Amino acid sequence: MFKNLFKKESSNTKIYAPINGEIVSLEEVPDPVFSQKMMGDGIAIKPSEGQVYSPVEGEVVQIPETKHAIGLRTEDGIEILIHIGLETVSLEGKGFTINVSTGDKVSVGDSLMEFDLEYVRNNASSDISPIVITNGKDTGKSFSMTEEKESTAKETVIITTSD
Repeated sequence: MFKNLFKKESSNTKIYAPINGEIVSLEEVPDPVFSQKMMGDGIAIKPSEGQVYSPVEGEVVQIPETKHAIGLRTEDGIEILIHIGLETVSLEGKGFTINVSTGDKVSVGDSLMEFDLEYVRNNASSDISPIVITNGKDTGKSFSMTEEKESTAKETVIITTSD
């Protein structure tokens, strides 16, 4: 009856979809840096619109000058990279509007950026957008990816962590 009373509470973090679209496995991303998980494990989304929302409660820790990606850190230390499209560094920020600054605290569903989806589709090698846990090995947590095939930003849980 009391066996769960003194058990250490596990901290599970839910990472929500930051983008509406089709969910694909990271292994299917046509870029070896992502498909071979060199930056970490995660999932990818083929966007259906150009809005990016915070997938977690946390802090904005990185925004490259080229505005093609955003790095976040959750309250429990998980670092997440949202990378819009492939070979989008070469766009030099064109087509991207950032709505946050490094150091900002964000909540699930806060608008992080907007991007011109047609421009990305026409000028980058792909619009597929990886969402990667960049420090997964350092956290001591395990990560499970969703089986869902479609993502609704702010609603679909795409990655769940557990101790």
